[in-house]
Amino acid sequence: MLSQLSPAVRQYVLVTGNYWAFTLTDGALRMLVVLYFHQLGYSALEVALLFVFYEFFGVVTNLFGGWLGARWGLNRTMNIGLGLQITALALLLVPADWLTVVWVMAAQALSGIAKDLNKMSAKSTIKLLVPDDQQGQLYQWVALLTGSKNTLKGVGFFLGGLLLTLIGFQGAVLALAAMLTVVWVGSLVFLRRDSGKASFKPKFRDLLSKSRAINSLSAARLLLFGARDVWFVVALPVFLAAQLGWDHWQVGSFLALWVIGYGGVQAIAPRFTKAQQVSRYGALLTLAPLGLAAALWYGLPVSSSIIVGLGLFGVLFAINSSLHSYLIVAHARADGVSLDVGFYYMANAAGRLLGTLLSGWVYQQAGLEACLLISALMLALSTLVITALPAAPQPTDFTETKASESAQ
Repeated sequence: MLSQLSPAVRQYVLVTGNYWAFTLTDGALRMLVVLYFHQLGYSALEVALLFVFYEFFGVVTNLFGGWLGARWGLNRTMNIGLGLQITALALLLVPADWLTVVWVMAAQALSGIAKDLNKMSAKSTIKLLVPDDQQGQLYQWVALLTGSKNTLKGVGFFLGGLLLTLIGFQGAVLALAAMLTVVWVGSLVFLRRDSGKASFKPKFRDLLSKSRAINSLSAARLLLFGARDVWFVVALPVFLAAQLGWDHWQVGSFLALWVIGYGGVQAIAPRFTKAQQVSRYGALLTLAPLGLAAALWYGLPVSSSIIVGLGLFGVLFAINSSLHSYLIVAHARADGVSLDVGFYYMANAAGRLLGTLLSGWVYQQAGLEACLLISALMLALSTLVITALPAAPQPTDFTETKASESAQ
């Protein structure tokens, strides 16, 4: 069936399939680690520390991974990412007594390297598959890749909680490793060679972006994802388990449904948004954590407040993330695209690292409301930064694109 598709579409399907499979295991592993180690009696801050190397090495990987992608080709960096994730999963198959904080942090470091190699490779490849004069198609493909990825991450959250309940931690990790190995072998065989190699040999000084647009987008992305993770990554699941008494499968299912819905909104965002609306949606997003913090502060029903507040935050965050993801690909240079995309996702990883650390520490010191207030502050700053962005190539309207396709 793949042989009947055009070369560009065939590569898009392969890249997206790799990204989907990786994301499924990554989401499941994150939920497994959070719930399993909270069950063992680890505090919120200690659980957050398990992900410090995951996020820290994501920062390093995106910076140097973009350079490697430009020198080696994006197919190689994507396949290296898949292989490293399998290795990270294998490290967690040791006897339970070996699963110390240091050991799990090391495994998460490998997983962080793997995740960001995979994501940088996938996002960079899309730029190469779409002509510069088809910005509408580019926006749609980026949104579909990003949105479907997050939907699969949500499925991974659910899968992680379910597998932990049904077959335990080690059984769950083994099942994920086996699935990803099959995908990795297929990727090694079918993914096109040398995609994304720059025509020049990038030097280390090329790692840091000299573009005002890339730097503005990177700063905004750091604040955007820091604002999400400061309350979502550790504080919220621990709050649901410890304060509301939810079981593992309930926590995993709830967060999974949120991420699935969030991914769905990302995928369809090109139907009703335009790039120049990014500041407007950023301002609206800032109000969401403020509203939820106010609801908790005034003693409104907790479960209902979280469901409504998280839903509103998810819709607005998905729109912002989709717009940001398109803008970086649109502004990135075509020759050596992974250098710009890697620098951008380095800032993304730095934001997640900051948010993860704050999520555990602030929640332990001051509770969920404080995490939400810090989230709102970071979102306000992100919106201010994005207003300084130079004009981008504008994608054609979605409906115009579909009409054009129908006429061809």
